[in-house]
Amino acid sequence: MIATRKAGRREIFGWCMFDFANQAYTLLIITVIFGDLYSRIIVGDAPDYRIGNLLWSLALCLSYLLVVLSAPLLGAVMDYARAKKRMLFLSYILTVISTGLLYFVAPGHIWLGFILIVISNTAYSIGESFIASFLPFLGDQDELGKISGLGWALGYAGGLVAAAFALAFLGTVSAENFDRIRWVGPFAAVFFLLAAIPTFLWVREPAVGVRRALSPGFLSTGYARLRDTLHAIGRFPDLTRLFVSILFAMAGVYVIVAFSFIYGAQVIGWSEGTRTLMFIVVQITALLGALFFGWVQGRLGGRTTYAVTLLLWICAILAIFFVRELTTAINHAFDTALSVEQVFLFAGLLSGLSLGSSQSVGRALVGAFSPEGRAAEFFGFWGLFSKLAAIFGLFGVGLLQFVFGLEGAVLFCIVLFAAALVPLAGVDERRGRKAAMRS
Repeated sequence: MIATRKAGRREIFGWCMFDFANQAYTLLIITVIFGDLYSRIIVGDAPDYRIGNLLWSLALCLSYLLVVLSAPLLGAVMDYARAKKRMLFLSYILTVISTGLLYFVAPGHIWLGFILIVISNTAYSIGESFIASFLPFLGDQDELGKISGLGWALGYAGGLVAAAFALAFLGTVSAENFDRIRWVGPFAAVFFLLAAIPTFLWVREPAVGVRRALSPGFLSTGYARLRDTLHAIGRFPDLTRLFVSILFAMAGVYVIVAFSFIYGAQVIGWSEGTRTLMFIVVQITALLGALFFGWVQGRLGGRTTYAVTLLLWICAILAIFFVRELTTAINHAFDTALSVEQVFLFAGLLSGLSLGSSQSVGRALVGAFSPEGRAAEFFGFWGLFSKLAAIFGLFGVGLLQFVFGLEGAVLFCIVLFAAALVPLAGVDERRGRKAAMRS
């Protein structure tokens, strides 16, 4: 194993700033504004928006399929050509341009919106794998949980800042407000463009391999490296089990990210004030969850911490599904007059804690189990399993909500998070770290 050189604070901050920057895309485009805008205004098949929701799911699934097909291969090319920063920059520029073009998606322009979401979300998602591949080079293995948690926390802070400005200046998602809300694409693009600058100024290319000019011929080299890795995957049983666990867990996470605010609007029927408050609650608790569980991971270990976050997710989904019954029980027990919207915020609190912590801990475990000489390639597999999970989860819940409605389909997430606990039971963290060090 190549000796890891410990990064300085400025470089770690620069790496974290990419998380800060790209959360503008996740929150504004996928979660809070554009997903709702696409389903209700661009497609607009009231009253239940089942076609809009299904097309939204399919657009995200197609983008994740492209990531599944390309991420490990591109990761292998990055490692071989020592091109992590160059390829990260290309994904960043493509995300910015395609996101800015969402301004031109007007009501009825269903397929333009569909295509731009496929392009922008593919570029964004591949960039997630690219930036994660720097993690093993930023510190010692015991520090990766804290560093990953800091990145996720700063990411949610970035999402909070971006969405606060967007909600304040762009207003509500409605046909009457379309001329203002359509600026969400350019706003997210510019935020990402500017906030990620410290990443490219301060994060250094890891000193692994030989720098080579990128060329189409490297694809064959990438395939060869992938074949070697697949033949040697038996040497990394704990990483393999972790990837399977991530497959199920991230399926549930992507369903919640893509449909939580759509669920609030269509099932709960929340007010604009509750919608804004929910966003704030989720962002703050996700930030705190990433920091707290990053600290816990350094003391309890990644496997145990990850299992706790999955159990927390199950509690959150139960609170979402039974929110009306929970509201009635609380009002009866404490003689209060809380509304369903208010109790739904409690479900948002649990979801936020789960959201920040589960992704941060999972990413750090992958970093600890990955050989440094193939870090980008292994994080490409992380991207593959994460996005394959998104396809599985989003397509499944898209079909279930089409048949049963969105409220019933949410129970699918409990099955996913419970399934993620099964392969995790066979993970030996110490053995996984040793396997990475030997390679």
